[in-house]
Amino acid sequence: MSIFCFDNVAVTIEAIYFLDPDQRADNEGPERGVRIELHRVDRFPHQGSVYAAQPFVIGTAIWRADFLESVAAGPGSADRMHYHPLMADSEPGSRVFDTAIPADPIGWLSEQLSDLDALLLGKVDHPESFAADASALRNEVPHIAAAAATTLDRVRAGELAQEPASAG
Repeated sequence: MSIFCFDNVAVTIEAIYFLDPDQRADNEGPERGVRIELHRVDRFPHQGSVYAAQPFVIGTAIWRADFLESVAAGPGSADRMHYHPLMADSEPGSRVFDTAIPADPIGWLSEQLSDLDALLLGKVDHPESFAADASALRNEVPHIAAAAATTLDRVRAGELAQEPASAG
């Protein structure tokens, strides 16, 4: 997992192998790929001396993109890539399929993360307090995109997101 942390938000990137226990006709079989999430960062009142490290938590997920491919279709199929613009208490809303994602997942991700204001719209109180995060995130988008691309390449090469031993 890779984490890019800012003052009030964090972006996580992880390889996943996903077995949906509630298979539907439109979503049969396991999926594997890369999950990218935007989280709140929760901070606590200062503890200890002025020199003490301060704890923080990567908290509630408020946006998610899943660059998934069905195991049956194989690497590069891009057949299940989607995102979740709506999340409540870290639970995703419905999958939204955008044809721009499979066409260029990393370009699409870069565009999304470059507009933190849009990603936060209606999801946080006082979005203006995220201005520094928006600027910092924009500056890190090339690095985040590179990490997501590397993770996706490694999943497709079979290095990451292996079938869990208990799945087969």
